[in-house]
Amino acid sequence: MRDDEVTEFRRALGLPGLIDVHTHFMPERVLAKVWSYFDAAGERFGREWPITYRDAEDGRVRTLRALGVRAFTSMIYPHKPGMADWLNAWAAGFAARTPDCLHTATFFPEPGAVRTVRTALDAGARIFKAHLQVGAYDPRDPLLDGVWGQLAEAGVPVVTHCGSGPVPGPFTGPEPIGRVLARHPRLRLVVAHMGVPEYTAFLDLAERYPEVRLDTTMAFTDFIEDVAPFPATERPRLAALGDRILFGSDFPNIPYGYGHALAALTRLGQDEDWLRAVCHDNAARLLGIPGPDDAGTSAAA
Repeated sequence: MRDDEVTEFRRALGLPGLIDVHTHFMPERVLAKVWSYFDAAGERFGREWPITYRDAEDGRVRTLRALGVRAFTSMIYPHKPGMADWLNAWAAGFAARTPDCLHTATFFPEPGAVRTVRTALDAGARIFKAHLQVGAYDPRDPLLDGVWGQLAEAGVPVVTHCGSGPVPGPFTGPEPIGRVLARHPRLRLVVAHMGVPEYTAFLDLAERYPEVRLDTTMAFTDFIEDVAPFPATERPRLAALGDRILFGSDFPNIPYGYGHALAALTRLGQDEDWLRAVCHDNAARLLGIPGPDDAGTSAAA
């Protein structure tokens, strides 16, 4: 699916637009370092990872709008102490000047993490990002227990990179985050990338904990299927969990066109109701995004 075919895709499904729960907007100097990381993917992962949408910030926003994305996120994540507060301040400002971006926040296991999350919630954060691979931290760290508790109580979802792709970290995989869920079973955890490559184990967690979701970010695409294919035997579970799977793209840091992420979903053998739910309705319900006809509201209000 070419990008210029995305509009017809969503119109054929009767959708008012797409909701993408996994897009990256961050301070330019931080994003430049992220792009530099992927530019070295040949050495890091053994395969090239060209950034398809290497544009200025305003151009990237225009691209999402042109694709019909009516709500998206600014997934930010610290890799060391002392970053979370200023990343959150930047993301709050970005959301304020970009009404279709859901106010996103993050945290790190450090003294004051509970305060950081409380401040972000009070400022209106709608979704959080945790990156166990890049941050290389244990989600069971006692400094985070109050964080998970706050998020569970507030019912605010946290998109968490806890799978071991593209390379494992010291605390990736289902076991560490599974222990967190055992302690905080009401936590609205969104497993990024369908938990690649531990798909089955993360589907197990979703079946065990009703508030666990999974996002489709990069999963099912040719790029991932070449190295970590989703098991065909697990496709019936995708249907059974169809109300808890959310569309994510990883825009702009993807090595293919946006439309391919959507085309990959159509190859799974699911029906149109499933596609509508994954591409829009599940996220709208989880995040309280009003319909486009609700007077006086915006997609990310």
